[in-house]
Amino acid sequence: MNTFMILWNDKELTPYWVILAGCLSIGLLLFVRSRIPVRQRDDRPVGVQIGNGQTIGARSEQDDYFACAVEPYGVLAVLADGISGLSGGKVASTTAVETFVREFETLDRFPDPDEFWSESAHLANQAILRNLLGVPGGTTLVSVMIRGRDLYWGAVGDSILSVFRKGELIPINHKHTLESQLEEQYMSGQISEQEALDNPQRKRLVNYLGYDHFKQMEIADEPFALHPADKIVLCSDGVYNSLTEMELETILAQSIPPFDAAQAIIDLIEEKQLVHQDNATIIILEQGW
Repeated sequence: MNTFMILWNDKELTPYWVILAGCLSIGLLLFVRSRIPVRQRDDRPVGVQIGNGQTIGARSEQDDYFACAVEPYGVLAVLADGISGLSGGKVASTTAVETFVREFETLDRFPDPDEFWSESAHLANQAILRNLLGVPGGTTLVSVMIRGRDLYWGAVGDSILSVFRKGELIPINHKHTLESQLEEQYMSGQISEQEALDNPQRKRLVNYLGYDHFKQMEIADEPFALHPADKIVLCSDGVYNSLTEMELETILAQSIPPFDAAQAIIDLIEEKQLVHQDNATIIILEQGW
């Protein structure tokens, strides 16, 4: 009993009670904190699901080429459609995509979009001309970068970029073909509607990579703001010339992963067995929220 009383009253034991109280306080704080939802910063990388599909169609060679790159600072997707009428189409599309991906992967932070598109396009155009060694060739290209909820893009030629939202495809870029110029001339009253429709060269590209007189890519003036459930779609003309917008929207509306949606689109194209089916390639990106 006396020993107990001496130890209980001994002032040297006081620090142990302080430590015990401190531990209990810290434990209580950790318990409460574990019940509070942690908000994710908007600029923190968010997971992006990526799906793709491709068919050679009725062509003897696959001139489409594509790739994606995922880095801590953002995501890049690139799709190029080598010009089938030119013997160097495959070389051009492969060179273009590899150039854009290489430039993106060597960065240590998300780039200034205008500088990235302009510089990468210039480097790709020069590399294509070198690799072709005088052989005719060229390629379209459509590319996107995603950072957080912002979609940046650049394009040249007639491959297209769309965003599927609430059951509808929203067109983003323009086709760089004579047809687009004819439409503008018709709208301004310079030519008649029939003249625009009857022009045999209306599908001819007026700007592409691998072209001595390449101008520049069409680059977004500002980022496209993504919404939850948006699906970003990049495709070559072998897709949109083979399927109707309604057929694409029907598949994209399904609650399936991007890869499955891309495969379903390619399967539908192949089922049609069109005599002059072009190479067809599609990339679908869906961001997690």
